Amino acid sequence: MQVLQVQLEVGPDPAEVGRARRWARSRLVGSGIGDDEPLAETLILLISELVTNAVVHTGCPAVLRMLFGGSGASGAAGTVRVEVADASDCPPRPRHAEGEDTGGRGLELVDGLADRWGWQREGAGKQIWCEVDRGGPVAGREAPPKVVVQGGEVCEPPSCVFTNATGLA
Repeated sequence: MQVLQVQLEVGPDPAEVGRARRWARSRLVGSGIGDDEPLAETLILLISELVTNAVVHTGCPAVLRMLFGGSGASGAAGTVRVEVADASDCPPRPRHAEGEDTGGRGLELVDGLADRWGWQREGAGKQIWCEVDRGGPVAGREAPPKVVVQGGEVCEPPSCVFTNATGLA
């Protein structure tokens, strides 16, 4: 599996999220995922949400990693994994945005778009990750249930608080 990594100096400048998107887009194209493919747009949105959470909620430097071509937790070939590690040891807290709220939708989007996602402690901080299977579900076959890893423990729907918008705490 090829690992690409960049260190993001996260500060009050929102341009860091744009820089992460531009970096990621160039790496996607280099991995054979076309810039105009729906998969590329999904991955860029996931990266935007995860990096934005690191910028907004920690104010610490973060590391964005993208892993291509291997098998994810489901064993699906061609899984793309996105990881964002930061120095904060506070676990992610999914929220449910109401009406005109300008925040609180990030992890709902991650849950809705990724095939799997979760978080784990990494050093003194944490890593939040998500995976998208490049092949997607086969027509006529039901997609497998999402699996979410909460603090290193597997949590399968419907009991997990990280699974969907209606189940968020």
